[in-house]
Amino acid sequence: MNETKVFLVDDHRLFLAGVKAELDDQFEIVGTAYDVDAAIDGIRNLKPHVVLIDVHMPDGGGVAVVEGVIETNPDIRFLALSVSDKAEDVIAMIRAGARGYVTKTIDPDDLADAIRRVRAGDAVFSPRLAGFVLDAFAGAIPSEVDPEMDQLTAREKDVLRLIARGFAYKQVARKLNISIKTVETHVSSVLRKLQLSNRHELARWATKRRIV
Repeated sequence: MNETKVFLVDDHRLFLAGVKAELDDQFEIVGTAYDVDAAIDGIRNLKPHVVLIDVHMPDGGGVAVVEGVIETNPDIRFLALSVSDKAEDVIAMIRAGARGYVTKTIDPDDLADAIRRVRAGDAVFSPRLAGFVLDAFAGAIPSEVDPEMDQLTAREKDVLRLIARGFAYKQVARKLNISIKTVETHVSSVLRKLQLSNRHELARWATKRRIV
């Protein structure tokens, strides 16, 4: 595997400078940004392997950056680095598309290891945060009953989320290890069950329910 290219995003410049100094000799730091718009532009242009990103920033924070990049660059991995250990922050970042979430108390060597693991495709969390994600996706965190969603099979829900996030059929097929024809079949079924006409209506439907 070639040297990992890392992009750093944090609105606290002194902290970002410290992280950069810690990681500089282990990774190729291709860019830094202090706000959402600069981060999105920089990441899209430089195409790093991993983005180390703060969660709480003005104008939408880490979620806005991940959502602004991942639709057109699904291979870029995001690792959240935050002072927050709140369940809602962790879950919001993972739902947006981040591959991991660690707190800013992490040891520098552990942070470097987390970056490498995220690039390799692993999901990485600080120990107590992993439980939030498991609980959320196992349904242990209560959510409102949605009769329309209940119509869909588990695989249809997987396809729905990816399509709603802007992935092309080919990308969905690759991510779920199914054929493009199977993706098309699932999309047709979802549209029929939800009484929608096209994928754009589907994306609006999913976004409104915050299930993207």
